[in-house]
Amino acid sequence: MTLTRRQFTMTAAGAAVPGFLLINPQARAAEITWKASTSVAIDHPINVRLNEAAKRILEQTGGKLDLKVFPSAQLGGDVDVLSQTLSGAVSLQMISPITVAGRAPTAALHGIGFAFKDYAQVWAAMDGDVGAFQRQALDKAGYFTFPKFFDNGFRQLTTSTRPVKTVDDVRNLKVRVPSAPLWVSLWKELGASPTSIDLSEVYSALQTKIVDGQENPPQLIESNKLYEVQKYCALTSHMWDGWAILCGKKTWQKLPENVQEIVTRNLHQAVEDERRDIVSSTEATKARLTKLGLAFNEVDRDSFRKALAATSYYKTWREKFGEQGWAALEKYSGKLG
Repeated sequence: MTLTRRQFTMTAAGAAVPGFLLINPQARAAEITWKASTSVAIDHPINVRLNEAAKRILEQTGGKLDLKVFPSAQLGGDVDVLSQTLSGAVSLQMISPITVAGRAPTAALHGIGFAFKDYAQVWAAMDGDVGAFQRQALDKAGYFTFPKFFDNGFRQLTTSTRPVKTVDDVRNLKVRVPSAPLWVSLWKELGASPTSIDLSEVYSALQTKIVDGQENPPQLIESNKLYEVQKYCALTSHMWDGWAILCGKKTWQKLPENVQEIVTRNLHQAVEDERRDIVSSTEATKARLTKLGLAFNEVDRDSFRKALAATSYYKTWREKFGEQGWAALEKYSGKLG
């Protein structure tokens, strides 16, 4: 077939010409555009893996669904974005279920202090009865939650004023915690002075001495540059935390089943990849942070556990989560309190 100059120009502009088919799905505008919100920096493994999943989803849906990832709380703080996710203004939100406790109190179950000692316990629980229990709570609050949770690692305590080696060292320490009762109560019972601040504001709060410390996994300490305003990191491993992948139920139900399957499959692949990233990078991250001036030290974890057990912490939260939830947790953690 010979093209005239006019036919060639029309083809380049995307017009149909007999015998020619434009087959690149990314050359057309997607039928559906989704926004995904995370609160961590763009180079954090969760954003890297989400962007990879977004590319696969666009290709495998033939250009039908374009997932755009917005890192670093660009769409708002975690608590604010929850409303946008419920309404459909934000399609996916990566968020700790503990932070959703204001809407779904029992979704915070995995965040009980010193519940898990290693990843074997964590993933057995989160891919098992604990994760199922939390998803039920989130469903009642109006969210569809994907079965697998991203890893945010075991949380460690950083400070600017003094190193922490035993529970006595946290007494009256001004420590930033996320906006959730479970975090606040843990540090209060340990004798600290917790203050709830959104992650997007933590750096400035540490810099201006509104708080003296904070608690997060090494990868987030690095990606959010918290080492610039902290001197010490105590390896407390006081809590494991992860991100649920939330979607408003109405948003999810609008997708055709075949697209739902593609989205689910690729997000679950992103989760598995990110989980491996966190584990494999932890020691290397700590080494980089050490070179950047953050001093790591081991702690007497027994002093923390004994201090916590001597309070009403475990009894109070057992009552709030209920016997079904508590039994699910202790199935993996062993007896608490």
